[in-house]
Amino acid sequence: LRLSLVQHRAFATGLKGGHDPSSAYGAAPADVQRESRIALMDIDLIIGSGGVLSHAPQPAQTAAMVIDAFQPEGVTQLAKDSIFMMPHLGVLLASLPTAARSVFERDCVRPLGTCVAPTGADRPGRVCLEYEIKRQDGRSSRGELQLGQVLIEPLAADEEGHLTLVPARKFDVGAGKGKRWSGVVKGGPAGLILDGRGRPLPPTNPTKWFETMGIFEPKRESR
Repeated sequence: LRLSLVQHRAFATGLKGGHDPSSAYGAAPADVQRESRIALMDIDLIIGSGGVLSHAPQPAQTAAMVIDAFQPEGVTQLAKDSIFMMPHLGVLLASLPTAARSVFERDCVRPLGTCVAPTGADRPGRVCLEYEIKRQDGRSSRGELQLGQVLIEPLAADEEGHLTLVPARKFDVGAGKGKRWSGVVKGGPAGLILDGRGRPLPPTNPTKWFETMGIFEPKRESR
């Protein structure tokens, strides 16, 4: 999954410079430096599709694979293609666009939760983010996220909450370093995931991460 994103980002580039009438087809020279148009901080929704992601036994497993592979930044809603039907809906779109859209919205996309991942650098254990989530039923939660820590705030699939984030001076959640972010976020079976492990992800043992996410880790048979 991670390698597919690397390749896709390499393809989604724009040419620097302008129209070059001296080159073939008026395009810019092939050796012009290009920059990917995909900025993870600007992506607000990731949908996991394909057999492994669509059919994982637990929604939290799909969410964990998506987060570890794509390493979203800032505030990103996570969802999955319920039964790997997106390719088929793409074909249906050509002949029955209304039906395709209806199935896509009502039966295809299933919310997993929302990931909050501040970017920045500091010493492990330092507070990188303060947060407050106000739910529709009036309940609220607030706390601090330390660098290297992962927290889960319950937020159901049919529930929305108003989230306020105050990153530390060296960290960014989408509004700029040290700047407050607030907005409405959607829940899911994986809840609100506060990922303070940093970007790129450090090489750490994932066991604690799995426990926090509530992911079942099968026991190895003794021989």
